[in-house]
Amino acid sequence: MKFGIVVFPGSNCDRDVAMVTEGILNQPTRMVWHQETDISDLDVIIVPGGFSYGDYLRCGAIARFSPVMNSIIAHGQAGKYVLGICNGFQVLTESGLLRGALVRNRDLHFICDQVPVRVEHNNSVWTNNYQCQQVLSLPIAHGEGNYFADDDTLKALEDNQQIIFRYCDGEGKINSSGNPNGSCGNIAGITNEKGNVLGMMPHPERASDAMLGFTDGRALFTSILSAMVGV
Repeated sequence: MKFGIVVFPGSNCDRDVAMVTEGILNQPTRMVWHQETDISDLDVIIVPGGFSYGDYLRCGAIARFSPVMNSIIAHGQAGKYVLGICNGFQVLTESGLLRGALVRNRDLHFICDQVPVRVEHNNSVWTNNYQCQQVLSLPIAHGEGNYFADDDTLKALEDNQQIIFRYCDGEGKINSSGNPNGSCGNIAGITNEKGNVLGMMPHPERASDAMLGFTDGRALFTSILSAMVGV
């Protein structure tokens, strides 16, 4: 199983993800420059967090036009695995691989914090190593993490079990006090309809090393490993 991690001008979490996939999980990992177009050797492509192109226009809006994105869209549409984290989630919505949009946080402030996040279900390739309704502690760091979608889209996401993670309070309750950025339905992460493409605003890679004091994010990476190679 081989991971690929996209590097845009401005990416700053790409090496953090590689530290997990290659350093902790000991899986082959290749950094993918955004101008590449051949990613046929990769099983899982990860679009990491950071500030692609400085986010000067709108988060992810310029990265969406990088040459590698056509290959990533084809990769996802073929049923292969794509994970977008933070800015990566924004890029996946801008490219149309995921529905909805990420807009300015409710209070218009950049947020850098450690927050509770609830696993909505564990019958996904991304969450099979979690417990259903498990409350995680994950870092967030974003100015445009407020997930928005119209009512029909939100209903479809709900009906198809595409909502994988929600912000919550410390007891796992979904309410406004546990919603750090104003996201519709406290949504922190969704998949496409097939379930092979996941976008999430929290950073699981920053919570995967015991030396950092948090490991709740590691099971997301071991879940996809379990799904693909049964480890």
